[in-house]
Amino acid sequence: MNLQEMLDQAATGTAHVEEGWGQGRATYGGLVGGLMHSALRAQLPADVPLRSLTVNFVAPVTPGAAEVDVQILRSGKSATQGLVTLRQADTVVAAALAAFGAPRESALAVRSAMAMPQLPEPTTIDPLPYVPGMTPDFFQHVEMRLADGNIPYSGAETSHMTGWMRFREAPPAFDERHFVSLADSWPPAVIQMLAKPAPGSSLTWTLELLDDVTAEPDAHWAYAVHTDHAEDGYAHTDARIWHPDGRLVAISRQTVSVFG
Repeated sequence: MNLQEMLDQAATGTAHVEEGWGQGRATYGGLVGGLMHSALRAQLPADVPLRSLTVNFVAPVTPGAAEVDVQILRSGKSATQGLVTLRQADTVVAAALAAFGAPRESALAVRSAMAMPQLPEPTTIDPLPYVPGMTPDFFQHVEMRLADGNIPYSGAETSHMTGWMRFREAPPAFDERHFVSLADSWPPAVIQMLAKPAPGSSLTWTLELLDDVTAEPDAHWAYAVHTDHAEDGYAHTDARIWHPDGRLVAISRQTVSVFG
């Protein structure tokens, strides 16, 4: 199954995690979030956009079947909140809380002062390679072009990254489900400071959408992340994502477990 087929199946209430999307001993977190979001999105009006999604990665998600349980916690005049749990072998492996909200009139309007970074054209930067047995399996599906910062496990003094991202194989269309599945692509920014490979994975991930995220399926998205704090085996990162047309459309925050 390709990404589109997995998202479509999750919308029916059952999920399948295909081989080849691994990240260490678990499944790439963006795919996990995308499947859970797709299951919840199917129960809501298409014109009510996602505002916030928080995913807790409880245990490693492995290839194969998964049960998706969706609960609408409350649906008001403009906002709906839902809970999604993903189970494998009768064990909860991930849980997500999501808030969807229709736009409404407001006297408040504040735009972020953080401008999109000045990046080289995507095609002038080589994508991070997919090397079987050395890089995460899901790299074969996601294209990341690093413009600033350093690659994982390079012993760098930096803990930030900027660059471009998109799927290597463009989906038939690109909507909210695909954006959620793409947004978590980049490695934890802090692991570039390690001099040798060590286990590390997202503990929690919160994605906040600020604007419409539909786009051309093969378009490049600008990404910038920095590490706010790292200590005691945990790191806290904060990222921004810009639409191909230059609009800031998302804030992405993570708590990362680092075993090194």
